[in-house]
Amino acid sequence: MATEEVYNLHRGRLPLLVSIPHGGTDVPAAIATRLTEHARILPDTDWHVERLYAFARDMGASVLAARLSRYVIDLNRPRDGQSLYPGQATTGLVPTTDFDGVALYRPGQGPGDAEIATRVTAYWAPYHDALAAHLDELRARHGVALLWDAHSIRSRVPRLFDGTLPDFNLGTNGGASADAALTERVHAVARAAPYTTALNGRFKGGHITRSYGRPSAGVHAIQLELAQATYMDEAPPYAYRPERATRVHAPIRAMIEASLDWSGT
Repeated sequence: MATEEVYNLHRGRLPLLVSIPHGGTDVPAAIATRLTEHARILPDTDWHVERLYAFARDMGASVLAARLSRYVIDLNRPRDGQSLYPGQATTGLVPTTDFDGVALYRPGQGPGDAEIATRVTAYWAPYHDALAAHLDELRARHGVALLWDAHSIRSRVPRLFDGTLPDFNLGTNGGASADAALTERVHAVARAAPYTTALNGRFKGGHITRSYGRPSAGVHAIQLELAQATYMDEAPPYAYRPERATRVHAPIRAMIEASLDWSGT
């Protein structure tokens, strides 16, 4: 598979890269035929996130967006499949169950170790090669690189967390992936918005935030896990709700602008 079938990359003019690893919906036919009818709906997709962040591209940010579904490969997991949240329910590098624990593959049709290794090489590696290379370019050009890892999730997933998720879930790997002053500026914007917010709560940042955020090297990474109820219907057919999206654009844009202001651009 050619890299252009794995991701879309828009190159911007700012020191900011918006990564969207879970918004893809493409599934190769050889995999799709083995999925259950339920799985082919792709219920755990970060629906419409690329559309939601179109304003960032218009601002001048670079955008790297996956084309493949997370059911093919989860780009926000380590390539060795190690759990990011030991002892807590989660999904793996190549998921075999959805967020609710429901099987994704027909009986006996799940991927083995050899297939998982092939998917890592064909799908995982190209995305991460592009991500790493572009962050290096931004840092070389601007002296600093800002990585905004954009996600969304249903606001209620009992298997993964109790109750209702806050609207804005910011993650910096407990403060390790971004400068403290930068994080505080972004968090202050989130707290001032008419939405609920958390910092390094249930979602502290996945593999991308944890691996690429290196403040000492001039790369600062923040993940936003956004409750989908803020901009769309959380049940099939997962309709985008422009009126909600318009409202939530303002604080997300303000958070990104706060990041850029901190960087001096």
